[in-house]
Amino acid sequence: MTTHAEPPAPVVSALRVLGAADLVAAAEHLASDPVGNVFAAARIESALRHSWRLGGELWGFGEGRRWSGLCYAGANLVPDAADPSAMAAFAERARRRGRRCSSIVGPREQVLSLWQALEGSWGQAREVRDDQPVLAISDEPRIDGDDGVRPVREDELDILLPACIAMFTEEVGVSPLSSGDGALYRARVRELVLAGRALARIENGRVLFKAELGSISSLACQVQGVWVDPERRGQGLAAPGMASVVRYARAHFVPTVSLYVNEYNTAARRAYDRVGLQRHSTFATVLF
Repeated sequence: MTTHAEPPAPVVSALRVLGAADLVAAAEHLASDPVGNVFAAARIESALRHSWRLGGELWGFGEGRRWSGLCYAGANLVPDAADPSAMAAFAERARRRGRRCSSIVGPREQVLSLWQALEGSWGQAREVRDDQPVLAISDEPRIDGDDGVRPVREDELDILLPACIAMFTEEVGVSPLSSGDGALYRARVRELVLAGRALARIENGRVLFKAELGSISSLACQVQGVWVDPERRGQGLAAPGMASVVRYARAHFVPTVSLYVNEYNTAARRAYDRVGLQRHSTFATVLF
């Protein structure tokens, strides 16, 4: 009769919720991979300026401030730990807290490992995307940009918003308004517009191409919400539009621009390749 060994009990004693005094060291820890860790790094750097901007908890695993793993736990659960003991500890804490996030996202192996440990208690995911290439560029784009792509003005918010809703719904599978709080989503988009982080090509009151600079750390930024009007797809708007976004981001924010894309989105990947974005790593996302 074959017996199966019980999995090792998770080591939780070395895990703690980090506080304000830990944030500088945490930012330094994440700086080893500016592209892969841009989301958590941006949150931490924002919290160093305004503590409330962390928007969640930061878990550290290790001794003192020598961590073998960090995990951001907010609207997204974002692990950064190659250490199996750290991953086990993060999974145990997440299991005990219950699901409070809308997704788990980050390095593929870590996300899938975390989800394997949590699935039994958290229940079925809406979707698991297990192959999302992370792309980055630290040079000028290979192609000319679209001169019509520019920062969106505040008075154009009502023009931009329907495109943002359409993109979110198409990409995530549910409307950002499904929770009934349209005012909150509008406020988030407005914040990006006011910060000069929403770019679009707008013609006759209609968005033809758009993208936002989502997470921005001191070392890298992550583009989100790339979208082309369905009636204009296949007409060559995406690559020049992205080239303009890359140039703008590098000129006004940070030298390294990144994004992640679903592996099956071959049209987008071709456009990004034309711009000069290169493979950095692979993410996975578990959507709830």
